[in-house]
Amino acid sequence: MKYIFISGGVISGIGKGITAASIGLLLKQAGYRIAPIKFENYLNMDSGTINPIEHGDPFLCADGTEADMDIGTYEKFLDEEMGSDNFVTMGQIYKTVIDRERNFGYKGEDVEAIPHLTDEIIARMNTLGKKKSADIIIVELGGTAGEYQNVFYYEAARQLALKCIGDVLHVHVSYVPTPKHLGEPKTKPTQLSVKTLNSMGIQPDFIVARSEKYIDKRRRDRFALFCNVQPDNIISNPDVRNPYEVPLILDEQKLAEKIQKKLGFSVKKPNLTSWRTFVESIYKTKNKNIEIAIVGKYFGTGDYELRDSYAALLDALDHASWKVGANLKINWINAENVEKNGTSVIGKPDGLIVPIGWGARGVEGKISSAGFARIRKIPYLGLCYGMQLGCVEFARAEANLKDANTTEADSKTKNPIIHSIPFDPKYQRIKGDGTSMRLGTYDCILKKDSLVYQIYDKSNSFLNKPKRLISERHRHRFEFNNKYRKVLEDKGLIISGTSPDNFFVEMIELPKEKHPFYIGTQGHPEYKSRPLNPHPMFVAFLEACKNSL
Repeated sequence: MKYIFISGGVISGIGKGITAASIGLLLKQAGYRIAPIKFENYLNMDSGTINPIEHGDPFLCADGTEADMDIGTYEKFLDEEMGSDNFVTMGQIYKTVIDRERNFGYKGEDVEAIPHLTDEIIARMNTLGKKKSADIIIVELGGTAGEYQNVFYYEAARQLALKCIGDVLHVHVSYVPTPKHLGEPKTKPTQLSVKTLNSMGIQPDFIVARSEKYIDKRRRDRFALFCNVQPDNIISNPDVRNPYEVPLILDEQKLAEKIQKKLGFSVKKPNLTSWRTFVESIYKTKNKNIEIAIVGKYFGTGDYELRDSYAALLDALDHASWKVGANLKINWINAENVEKNGTSVIGKPDGLIVPIGWGARGVEGKISSAGFARIRKIPYLGLCYGMQLGCVEFARAEANLKDANTTEADSKTKNPIIHSIPFDPKYQRIKGDGTSMRLGTYDCILKKDSLVYQIYDKSNSFLNKPKRLISERHRHRFEFNNKYRKVLEDKGLIISGTSPDNFFVEMIELPKEKHPFYIGTQGHPEYKSRPLNPHPMFVAFLEACKNSL
């Protein structure tokens, strides 16, 4: 196996994940088997317990792994499922080594950071590579060069390069700022970042320069002189309108061919025909403008608003908008603002989404928003919590259960439409302090004549038609209370999807004669959407929004 390490310099969020995924796409399209892996710095065992405002939307894998957003980027670019083998945290490394020591796995040896932590890091790479029969492992190192949290990852990269001479490459993705008061790009920050790499015994083979514009010859020459990298191996990665352009930009500079040559492969050009056609479709003139209101609560960090808190959802909406040929305008609506000021703050959107959420904060605002969409016949998509709270709103308004609620928000409610269920290992896994969750892929049987069946029926890749079976990823603690099934169905709610054993309510909707598009799903279709294969649920939602214009 060959190894490509991707490190970052100067600032976090520079685009290592996009670069790693783009390199993976190029090499895959050149015919190689690629296995990407992300090493995160934090001591959390996964991303699932981190507030989305802190580190963005955790990406949910099919096997239930709650991972960093970059894992989602790998899935979207490579069109392959990722899982626990593709995602490692420093917490996992420490715990594995300490547990092994406690079980006398080191046979009395003095356990130290080097070599035992670095051995475990390298073992994780090789385990993934062997499972995937990979030609090339792409290793993304979290954080930025020079942080104390990730020093053992860099040490592992150095050791591996020493053991596997000629089989290891290092790509350093670094920021090249252009201060407004100077008007020219400055290379010094990257020079210092490479100096930090050199101090750890690492010499990068390529520098991917993230900047506003393409790097000019003068800047290449400066990099070559001070960073000891050939000018041809300084790769420009300028700001673009859409990150899906990045593989094409890297391909223009023949990065895949240069990597193959350095690793001793026979050089093959990537086939990017489909990807190029897809990127061209992004910028085709759209004849419709659709305004979507997203009512949530994970928007702010200080004085700034973040896209990353709902990254998978926004990606899925983008994929669908390019498919249906519409320009999207997203309005962020804080659920607490709806609680304080009423549904008038929502405005007049063409569609409304209530996405994933946790806890009681903002719940009444989300419930009011679901009712707002139901009464005004605005296309509504409730995702996870959005489905649950849509059911609560329906119970209050249509079944006259005025105190209906979820026990997540009110543990003493007399009408717990949504509640927690006793732990059953057949369905759930324990997630800290006895908290049970459904995590990962679960099957769902669709009702034959339902709207959701019609939606999935249009896509062969998402529906097993003979069995009326779909599979979606789940990440939640509370469930629809089966005691209220008949009560709500008698009032017009359609339970359009259930688990194969009929125990879980997975999909709900309103009949067409009452609402043009009102759907709630306990699963998360956003995590399965791919740029070349948008999820049919989001395509159908945007089509309904177009029809309402």
